Amino acid sequence: MSDVSFHELEKLDEPGRAALLRRSETDLSAFVEKVQPIIKAVREEGDAALVRLARELDKADLAIGGLKASEAEFEAAFGKVEKEVIEAIRFGIDNIRRFHEEQKPEAMWLKEMRPGAYAGDRFTPIRSVALYVPRGKGAFPSVTMMTAVPAVVAGVPELAIVTPPAPDGSVDAATLVAARLAGVETVYKVGGAQAVAAVAYGTETVKPALKIVGPGSPWVVAAKRLLAGVIDPGLPAGPSEAIIFADESVKGGLAALDLLIEAEHGPDSSAYLVTHSRRVAEEALAALPEHWARMTEQRVAFSMAVLTGRCGGIVLTPSVEESYRFINDYAPEHLEILSTDPFAHLGHITEAAEILMGPHTPVAIGNFGLGPNAVLPTSRWARTYGPLSVMDFVKRSSIGYVTASAYPEFARHAVTLARYEGFSSHEHAVSDIRKAYL
Repeated sequence: MSDVSFHELEKLDEPGRAALLRRSETDLSAFVEKVQPIIKAVREEGDAALVRLARELDKADLAIGGLKASEAEFEAAFGKVEKEVIEAIRFGIDNIRRFHEEQKPEAMWLKEMRPGAYAGDRFTPIRSVALYVPRGKGAFPSVTMMTAVPAVVAGVPELAIVTPPAPDGSVDAATLVAARLAGVETVYKVGGAQAVAAVAYGTETVKPALKIVGPGSPWVVAAKRLLAGVIDPGLPAGPSEAIIFADESVKGGLAALDLLIEAEHGPDSSAYLVTHSRRVAEEALAALPEHWARMTEQRVAFSMAVLTGRCGGIVLTPSVEESYRFINDYAPEHLEILSTDPFAHLGHITEAAEILMGPHTPVAIGNFGLGPNAVLPTSRWARTYGPLSVMDFVKRSSIGYVTASAYPEFARHAVTLARYEGFSSHEHAVSDIRKAYL
């Protein structure tokens, strides 16, 4: 497969190396321009805009079924989805719930900082959150599981899923099953930039939310950026991306197999095999046609577009140290360490949102229910963000309590700093003026 992008890192200059780090959504200017009128329409026209945009952009008719999934649709979904799929959803939800229960912080802690003076934190759930579940290039009950379970564990009282409708105005049946099993009962049939606008401003049917989480297309990412002053856009989760790091202990065919996992999401995905072993790189290149021959036509087209384009392929590095450096520079959403001794590499990699270890932990297992969340920061945001977690659905309040016996010492130091910084009211609040009131 000579068309697959093959990069020898030591032969690239700095601009060439920098080009490998770019994602499909790096420049959103074109999308921002297109998204602005969509947001304006939803804000001004409400439901009417959502119905019209569903017809124009999703080719979906919402005239009969409406914008919100009904109880009848939820019940029918369980009859439409095969039993083994429901079993897999239950299995994933159980693991995801167990993992996120362990993440849940204690409701409040207080520690005595000085005798008689206490400080700590209190955690309370965010009042309302919207969960974005994409659909354009497939159906994603797994995203429903990953977004809904930690939100329910956190105790968010108002949860709603927004997801693009099918042409007949329906919601993907497995998504409805996953929503109910996870504990979310409100599902709106709206996707894309219009979904972000709907939950930001609210419409006649869609309730506004304080925050939106979940991965989406560049349209969704652009809308989140534009509406960041209206709704908390959550962690930046755009089109899928992965690095498969393979050392000389594994077969290249296995690396190629896993390289296709995220590449098949869509042509806007990013996927690289990074290896310092020329044998692994050449074996992977040779194995790709065999793997493609087993895939559906659509997924072959998507993954070929990625691996032959500017956001995917094979990166051959001159040494394992250079592999580590490239991975840390790239800061991938998903990282697989394909090695018979993955822990030997783990300590060298600090910039990755998800790290899956060894030949038996492909991204597919992480995506479908190992437990850790598969909604992850993209576009190098793994340098400052982590995976979606219970903490994304709670807010933290600091708690302070100073007793009468501890007050004088704190007041004395506060007076000193208040005078130095020139804040007279600060000084007065802890001066003899206060003593008179106390």
